[in-house]
Amino acid sequence: MTDNGEKSETGSVNPEAANVPAAEAPTQSSAAPTQTPATPHYNYAPPTVGTGTLPPAFGVPPVAAPHVYTAQGEATPSNKVGGYSRYSLVAALIIAVIIGGISGGGVVAATMGANQNDSVGGSSSVPGPANITVNDPSNATTITAVAASAGPSVVTISVSDANSSSAGTGSGVVLSKDGYILTNTHVVTLDGASAKPVVSVQTSDGHLYSAKVIGTDPISDLAVIKVQSTASFQPASFADSSKLNVGDIAVAIGAPLGLSNTVTNGIVSSLNRSITVASSAVPTTPEDSAPKSQDSPFDFWQFNTPNQAPTAAASTISLSVIQTDAAINPGNSGGALLNSNGKVIGINVAIASAGAGSSGGGQSGSIGVGFAIPSNFAKRIADEIIATGKGTHGLLGASVSDVTSATATVVGANIEKVTAGGAASASGLAAGDIITAVGGIPVASKTDLTAQIRALAAGSKTTLTYVRGGASRTVDITLGSLS
Repeated sequence: MTDNGEKSETGSVNPEAANVPAAEAPTQSSAAPTQTPATPHYNYAPPTVGTGTLPPAFGVPPVAAPHVYTAQGEATPSNKVGGYSRYSLVAALIIAVIIGGISGGGVVAATMGANQNDSVGGSSSVPGPANITVNDPSNATTITAVAASAGPSVVTISVSDANSSSAGTGSGVVLSKDGYILTNTHVVTLDGASAKPVVSVQTSDGHLYSAKVIGTDPISDLAVIKVQSTASFQPASFADSSKLNVGDIAVAIGAPLGLSNTVTNGIVSSLNRSITVASSAVPTTPEDSAPKSQDSPFDFWQFNTPNQAPTAAASTISLSVIQTDAAINPGNSGGALLNSNGKVIGINVAIASAGAGSSGGGQSGSIGVGFAIPSNFAKRIADEIIATGKGTHGLLGASVSDVTSATATVVGANIEKVTAGGAASASGLAAGDIITAVGGIPVASKTDLTAQIRALAAGSKTTLTYVRGGASRTVDITLGSLS
């Protein structure tokens, strides 16, 4: 296979995304790859019994809100639907005053009135509900301080399809005062089902705004939307994810099951974890946007799609992610994973489920295995989407496979063939070489290699470690561009 795809044990290949160059993408088998519990294939679909799969951390449509704010700032009745109560929140917004970083013992809380709405895009004439409840500020914890500080920078995103009854909710992170918001591609495309999404944003204080999609990047499952308003929003601060340690505090904020402003905490469980999930690329034609009546393991995840069967995912992507045990559930997708200083370390993207059936058989909630796209990668893609409408990704230019004990004594990605004129060929790599690291990050499989290469920008320079003839070597390489 090329590093554009995933090769199964039987030799069939799924292209990594819809925009993989045809000349380099291998032919896809009509049959799905066979998976075993010992080597689970992760995707967004409801899992088949006995396999480990990753549904998107997506949610359900929220109940109607009292006001929708247009670009002109006028309030109009909301027509959103859903089954959850609007809020179970109090009327005081708490904001932490931080000196030298957030510290639980140093939190000084102030009760904010309706004027606080201005700082998060609201109107002082229309009070909104609170987003964080703090009854005893003197005993507030670090988690309380993180939630109070970063909460206004996390929004709930509602998406419906213009051509069908499909709908769902996810979360997003505010990038700028003028309303650019980072989220997941699978949020704004309803897992690849909607070519014409209708998007609205609910801020932490309860105001609603219409929004448009600026661009999607299915390879990273990231997207940027823009609120259609002149209001001012509170941007999130991003941390350097390359400095994370296993065991660091991790705080997730989002809208699991449509419950906005939900805060959970845990730790960073693992770094540089590689997962394979279903691509959520936008359908190429409006006719493709409505769910098809067909049996498929790739299901919508708690979308409002009554009496309709799910669509089939045509391809997969490989992601290098942060693993956390902070509770992440459907609806957290696109929301923030934060450090103890209230800075974004990742964008929540998926969860692992266990013991659930396929195609409507039910899903379990958080089992303590959640995943987030590292902040450095997410911020790069977001900046590129805002600047050009799309993200860029590195391309190795080689066919690779997993190694086995029968073919090698080390784990890694085995090069089967290099593409003439590609980055691998130019750097002197050859068939039979086993890549064991990218930029110092260990590679144990073809999925690891694909995820690490895709996390780098097109034209990036990095160092590969590989084994040839039993000896470990390194080589500097300039990656190509996945277009």
